[in-house]
Amino acid sequence: VERAIVHTGPVLIEGETGVGKELIARAVGCMYEKFITVNCSAIPENLFESELFGHTRGAFTGAQNERIGLFEAADGGAIFLDEIGDMPLHAQVKLLRVLQNKEIRPLGSNTTKHIDVRIIAATNRNLQQEIAEKRFREDLYYRLNVIPMQISPLRDRKEDIEDLANYFIQIYQGSGEKFTLSSAA
Repeated sequence: VERAIVHTGPVLIEGETGVGKELIARAVGCMYEKFITVNCSAIPENLFESELFGHTRGAFTGAQNERIGLFEAADGGAIFLDEIGDMPLHAQVKLLRVLQNKEIRPLGSNTTKHIDVRIIAATNRNLQQEIAEKRFREDLYYRLNVIPMQISPLRDRKEDIEDLANYFIQIYQGSGEKFTLSSAA
């Protein structure tokens, strides 16, 4: 994390659900005033382009106003693409263009906009397998995987359990209470 903080390249965080990928992403993005989180599995497939890159008025049925996308909102900061493995292929093509050219084009617009955004992505999927099964673009994987981070589950990091338990005791003990772990615990 410390090495990733000082660089500006894209970060790809891989690990099982619940290992703390978002905490790692927030730690990497701590140097930026803007930090936008995008849950890729929560965006309907037909709205991906509009959500990420914005749209012009009249770009599609129901687009009554111009709207900036999440990438433009993150300009000058960082964007965290959580569950990037759930991103549809058509949106992956557009994201690849952002990584290559540092520019976006809102849906319905003829002009591009230059952006400066640090991209941090995370997934619980095996992207190598997703590539083999043609569900994730290999060129996008290599563009995102500049600073790779593989986060192990807690069951493989038993030495961290005591620190985590003490942290949660401090957070949740009432004022005036002083709890500690016994050696047996």
